[in-house]
Amino acid sequence: MNALIDTDVLIDVALNRAPHARYSAQILDAAQQRRFKSYIAWHSIANFYYLVSSPNTNKAAKEFIRDLLQFVAIAAAGTEDAVYALGLPMADFEDALQVAAARVCNSDYIITRNVKHFKKSPIPAITPKSFYKQFIKPLPE
Repeated sequence: MNALIDTDVLIDVALNRAPHARYSAQILDAAQQRRFKSYIAWHSIANFYYLVSSPNTNKAAKEFIRDLLQFVAIAAAGTEDAVYALGLPMADFEDALQVAAARVCNSDYIITRNVKHFKKSPIPAITPKSFYKQFIKPLPE
């Protein structure tokens, strides 16, 4: 199975944002164990870095990205895919870019906390918790 991991999942783990970090971390662990083929969009790296780094944390943010790229592939999207994203009936262009990236890597799902933003996506969105419970294994509550 192929899945694109949205930036919010990465941020939840890096910043240990409760209550989301628990299942987001399980998703990254499963990706690292190669339980599914995982991707991120190219622009997710910049978005992630911008949102989690500061002069005091930029080294940690870069290390997080370096570690992530050991087991998550970047979807090879380009100009045609950006044009595709512009044509999607989605209110948030960044989310449309996520869909375009997911399309490029033949993702079955987009793993995100913001599933409501992807209602008009041709690729279904699923929360980290739902993805984990349906496709990886249940965690004790």
